[in-house]
Amino acid sequence: MFIRIQKLCFHYKSTKDLTICDFHLDINKGEIVSIVGDSGSGKSTILRLIAGLEVPRNGSIAINGRVVTDDTTFVPPEERNVGLVFQDYALFPHMTVADNITFGLKGWARPKRQQRLRELLELVGLSGFEQRYPYELSGGQQQRVALARALAPNPSLLMFDEPFSNLDKDIQYKIREELHAILKEMGITSIFVTHDMDDSRILADRVIVMKHGKIENVGSPEEILGRKELVSAKQ
Repeated sequence: MFIRIQKLCFHYKSTKDLTICDFHLDINKGEIVSIVGDSGSGKSTILRLIAGLEVPRNGSIAINGRVVTDDTTFVPPEERNVGLVFQDYALFPHMTVADNITFGLKGWARPKRQQRLRELLELVGLSGFEQRYPYELSGGQQQRVALARALAPNPSLLMFDEPFSNLDKDIQYKIREELHAILKEMGITSIFVTHDMDDSRILADRVIVMKHGKIENVGSPEEILGRKELVSAKQ
C-alpha cells in the first residue's frame, strides 16, 4: 500500500468541532484518486494533513512505507517528497517560466537542472516559453507551469486542490485529458480534490466521497457518479 491513513482526526484552532474524524484511507501506488464532497466536508484539509501543512490531533499517515505522522512522529513538509498544485497555481509573478519550474531544484547541479527543465517543458507542451512571465501566459499555460514545477523534484505523490476551477470549460477538458495521460505515463500516485464531477469522471481510478470529515462512499467513477445524490455536490 503506497498511502495508508488510519484513525486520523483533526480540528482547526478556531473551532472545537472535528473537521476530520476517524478517517481511514489506503491508496495504491500509481492510483489516481478523486476526493469530492460539499463545502466543509474536510476534503482540502486531508490534502493539507498529508502534505504536512497541518498537524493532526491523532492518527497516522504513511507514504511509501514511511510514517510521516503519528503520535510520536512528524516529518516536515519539505521532507515528505509531495508535490502540490493549488487552485490559483501560486506562480511567482516576478519569475520566468524557467525560474518557476526550477525553483525547487536549487540544490541540483546546473547541467542536471537545465536537463530537467527541458524534459518538463516538453512534457507539458511549453518548449520555447522558458523566458516568458506568468502574466504573458493563458490560464491553461499557467496551469501547465504549476504542474511542471510540482513534478520537477520527482515527487512520489502529487496532490491537486481544485486545479481547473479557474479555467474556461473548453480548456478544462483539454487539460484534464493531457494531465491524465501525463500522470499515467509517469506512474505518479495522485490525489485530486474537486467539486467538478467531470474531473473525477475523466481523471480518477477511484472516487472518495466525504461528508462531515468522514468517508461516506468509495467506488469507481462509474459507480459513484451514477448516484443521484452526488450530482449536486458543490465546493
